Amino acid sequence: MEPLKNRYNKSYIDSLCVDIQKVYKSFEKEEFTKTVLDNYWHRRELKSRMQAISFLLGFFLPKDYEKAINILIKVYKLTDQTKSLENMIFQDFVETYGLEYFDISMRALEVFTINSSSEFAVRQFILRYPEQTMKQMKIWAKSDIVDIRRLSCEGCRPRLPWAVALPRFKQNPTEVFEILNMLKLDSEKYVLRSVANNLNDISKENPSMVIDFIRQNIDISNNLNYVLRHGSRTMLKNGDKEVLGVFGFGDTHSDIQNFVCDEVVKIGDRLNFGFDIVADKIFENLRIEYIIHYKLKSGKYGKKIYMIKQDNFDTKAMSIQKSHHFRPISTRTYNTGKHSLDIVINGDTKISKQFILS
Repeated sequence: MEPLKNRYNKSYIDSLCVDIQKVYKSFEKEEFTKTVLDNYWHRRELKSRMQAISFLLGFFLPKDYEKAINILIKVYKLTDQTKSLENMIFQDFVETYGLEYFDISMRALEVFTINSSSEFAVRQFILRYPEQTMKQMKIWAKSDIVDIRRLSCEGCRPRLPWAVALPRFKQNPTEVFEILNMLKLDSEKYVLRSVANNLNDISKENPSMVIDFIRQNIDISNNLNYVLRHGSRTMLKNGDKEVLGVFGFGDTHSDIQNFVCDEVVKIGDRLNFGFDIVADKIFENLRIEYIIHYKLKSGKYGKKIYMIKQDNFDTKAMSIQKSHHFRPISTRTYNTGKHSLDIVINGDTKISKQFILS
């Protein structure tokens, strides 16, 4: 698979320069391209390439920030709108040069988030102007444009991946909940997923506030139930009894019988296992997971939780057959030796089994 950084290539830069020259006739295309594609370009990773382009634009556009932004707003509307990742140079320009110009920058980020996202750049404004920026976010939450509504939620996530954290909201996310309450019944799944992801972020430091939000909103609508469940996925995976209870995943009074599991599995092969679940009454809400305890290079163990099934089952017994693939992947290094498998039902570990990875 080609690295994402290669999306920032000479073809993209040439196309960007053509669009800029249509708006700003005196733009020095050849000199800009030569400056960007310097001897260090091939060493730069994705974010470094983005930042290099946006930073150097500041030297080739008018020094007056408002004039430069007005040019870039016109240019943005000319660019290939399918290149949402590449076009994040526009938001990065605002983050780099626009922190002293709040109103102008907010107007620009609102434009640049359409068909892309200003969620990273807006966080710098939250850090510097928390009250002023959150006031703007509430205005955006009422927008008719779905990308702008999503920005109001995604931009204030306390732990947005690959972005600077927001300690203010990790400590007290009350202001964030004001945004979530405005968007929790949104008609677009794109926005609802953002609400759920924000809730999941909040649950890392403030689980009780998320549980309160769930109790206040559960069963209002199916879409909102999806948001609440997806937003509490980390707590559910961790077997938090309170949140499991809120969703009806209580004690099943069930047992596991006829458990079988491979004793040895090779890297690149599958670990096969199976079992029966039996109970003295019909299952209601049932959440069935398994945990692999991976041996780390240090000799300690790390775990990862995987879903098997989650539903209402009109039965007193069921059979489960499952396999886990130990195929090599870039995000995990396997270490041979003893590993273990747990079977978890509604947050309770029902059985543990060691196996050898060879």
